[in-house]
Amino acid sequence: MSSPPWTVRPVSYLDPVVQQLVSELNAEERQRYGANDAGPSPVTSDEFAYPSGTFLLLQDAQGVIGCGGIRTHGADAEIKRIYIRQQRRRHGFARHLMVALEEYARGRSFSRIILETGTAQPEAMALYDTLGYIPIQPYGHYRDYPESRCYAKWLI
Repeated sequence: MSSPPWTVRPVSYLDPVVQQLVSELNAEERQRYGANDAGPSPVTSDEFAYPSGTFLLLQDAQGVIGCGGIRTHGADAEIKRIYIRQQRRRHGFARHLMVALEEYARGRSFSRIILETGTAQPEAMALYDTLGYIPIQPYGHYRDYPESRCYAKWLI
C-alpha cells in the first residue's frame, strides 16, 4: 500500500505557518459571522503541547493545506482550530485531518471528543454529521451564543 500524497505532522501552535493559518481562519470567521461573532475561543499554545494535546499541520507537494488541534477539556478531548485553505477545500482534506485527530485522541485513551462550530459553517456541520458526531448542549466559551453548535463523538 502506498503512502498518501499528503503528510500530517505535529507542530507547535506558535509555528509561524500555523499562526498564518489561524489568522486566515479568524478572518474567515469574521467575514461569516460579522458583528455576531463571539471571537475566537481563548486558547494557549501550551494546550496543544503534549501531554495536554497536539496541533497538526496538513500539507502536500503543493504546499500547506490546513491545520487543526486537539486539547484536553475536562475528561474529553476537544478539537479546535480546524481550517482548510479555501483553494484546497472539497478534496477530503478536512476528513483526513479529523481522522488524524481522532486517532491521536484514541491513542491518549480519551473516550469522547467534543467540538464547537457555528451555524454560518454548514459544510463543517455536514462533515461532523458524516463522521458520526452528534449534537450536544453548548459548552464553554460559546454556551451563550445562539449561533454555536456543539458536537460529540464517542471513541469506544
